[in-house]
Amino acid sequence: MTEETRPALQTLALSAGYRKRRRHPGVTVLHDVELVARPGELITLIGPNGAGKSTLLRTLVGAQPPLAGRVLLDGQDLATLSPRHRAQRLAVVLTEPVDVGLMSVEAVVNLGRLPYRSWVGGEKEQDRAAVDRALADADVAELRDRMLTDLSDGERQRVMVARALAQEPAVLVLDEPTAFLDVARRIELAAMLTRLTTTTGAAIILSTHDLGFALRRADQVWLVGPDATVTASAPEDLAYSGAITRTFAGANMSFDDAAATIVVADADGDPGATVHVAADGRLRQWAEHAVRRAGWTSTEDISGPVLKVMHGTPCLWQLDGTEGLGFESLVIHLTSRRAPQ
Repeated sequence: MTEETRPALQTLALSAGYRKRRRHPGVTVLHDVELVARPGELITLIGPNGAGKSTLLRTLVGAQPPLAGRVLLDGQDLATLSPRHRAQRLAVVLTEPVDVGLMSVEAVVNLGRLPYRSWVGGEKEQDRAAVDRALADADVAELRDRMLTDLSDGERQRVMVARALAQEPAVLVLDEPTAFLDVARRIELAAMLTRLTTTTGAAIILSTHDLGFALRRADQVWLVGPDATVTASAPEDLAYSGAITRTFAGANMSFDDAAATIVVADADGDPGATVHVAADGRLRQWAEHAVRRAGWTSTEDISGPVLKVMHGTPCLWQLDGTEGLGFESLVIHLTSRRAPQ
């Protein structure tokens, strides 16, 4: 197998969980996990709370040993690698902010070069080049002289990604990297991570609760199910097969193909409340969003109620002789009716 085709990270018959004490058989959280992360892929790890995402991540990065099976990093058993060798090929960015004291951005990123330095050796030209490249790749080069404590949450997160990139890893693992970011910073980070798979060639694995991001951005999705297994596939295959619906959906919940996310229906709504939305493009998209939020179902059947929505700011809508302005009034109207008269 060539360097180009060899997986960056792979699991073989992996069982992940906890050993309570020595010689105890342990508590298995996930079993028979077979995963392959290839160079240049963006992989999202999703699943319900308590399903085992954090356990799997800790096992993949060597923070806890497997109960069975192996984790291969660049074709080598992770358990046999020295901490230095492991750190040269695997980098981790945690959810919780790391307290590094009063350090500049450049000094923090420079920490990523520690696995390559001897106890007596100083900074080398390749270290400086790696730090400069990491600062540029993470879009924080202009912050290099700022103190980390003076940065926003989004800037700090990008700096921690730069520190990880300075390790020049084959695999970059991020645990809920967008958890504390606002919407705009989440979008920026998502775009950056997508770009990094191309510029660095690394396999990027991140856990997330953002189902929409996982399905829109990922090359692979690793879905941790309630049956202690992990299913790996393209996002479209997981959505189309119903695997995501079976994993996440519950009472009054379903997977919305158009929105690529789980939606919650109004528990008090009438499941027979349907309406045909007569509109086009974005106007229809958001009209159908309002219809679903009101507990109704959009249908292609024009024999029942027809909701006409016309362009404007706010939009004009008409339904069975009633009309109004804006989606707020539409939701109020539909909610008050619950079902066609």
